[in-house]
Amino acid sequence: MAKYDKYSARSRMQERPWKIHPIWRGIGCIMLLVIPVMAYAGAVLLVQANAEQGWLPMPRELTQTVVLPILGPMKQFYAIAIVTVLLIIIGFGLFTLFYSLVYSMIGPPQLGPLDAPPVRTSPRKRTK
Repeated sequence: MAKYDKYSARSRMQERPWKIHPIWRGIGCIMLLVIPVMAYAGAVLLVQANAEQGWLPMPRELTQTVVLPILGPMKQFYAIAIVTVLLIIIGFGLFTLFYSLVYSMIGPPQLGPLDAPPVRTSPRKRTK
């Protein structure tokens, strides 16, 4: 900092050389809203189907009714909450995997216009 410069956080911040397209923010916002709602709906269906079919034995603590102040009594609340969290993790993981595959196929090249190409060397031959 020079003698006559005033310290300002704004003057020190540099602009990024890239800009994020607004549609990516919209897609991210929609994903943050849609995936948890779909995960909750899927969790309710899975827990109900598990209660009818008996795929996995559920402990009594997970299937008890919980009374929430705003929503009232909810049956199998803890089981639904656990399955919802698992489905959210799986859903975001699948979207991340899909995005990485699409980005690797369509995205920009790994080397920019100012990068040198990688040096190709042959392995050294060993002498006995």
